[in-house]
Amino acid sequence: MSRVGKMPITVPQGVDVEIAAHQIIVKGALGTLTRAANALVTIEKKGSTITLAPANTSTEANAMSGTMRALINNMVNGVSKGFEKKLSLVGVGFRAQAQGAKLNLQIGFSHPVVKDMPAGITVACATQTEILIKGADRQVVGQIAAEVRAIRPPEPYKGKGIRYADERVVLKETKKK
Repeated sequence: MSRVGKMPITVPQGVDVEIAAHQIIVKGALGTLTRAANALVTIEKKGSTITLAPANTSTEANAMSGTMRALINNMVNGVSKGFEKKLSLVGVGFRAQAQGAKLNLQIGFSHPVVKDMPAGITVACATQTEILIKGADRQVVGQIAAEVRAIRPPEPYKGKGIRYADERVVLKETKKK
């Protein structure tokens, strides 16, 4: 059995987990998340712990038990604590502004780039060169951060562009004559 799938999920105070036949609903202070349940995994809730087990002895069921455990754990953590990604802008004149549900970027193009945020995602800019993306759904937060980074990824010679706060860009040496 999957090592990850064996570990029980502890549900913190203030988080409500409903396990229906075909979906899992997790409600908490930061929102509500739903996910379709997989038929290869049996999910049991006892008090404040959730345990998962493969429905049969197949390899696919074993793998899905670990995957579903990680997904449900991320849902529980998301509605209780939330997830965040930090991005930083490196380059002369590069600026970012959060305007409600929109992110306004001035990153060296001839026009400002405006990125709309989906529902449940908040964006904040502590300084003009830092972007903080927050939300309850880990997958959506990571996807939005990747889309913002893809607008102007760091280039390999000077390192200018949008990068994750903990990302290290390895700079190439310039061509010699």
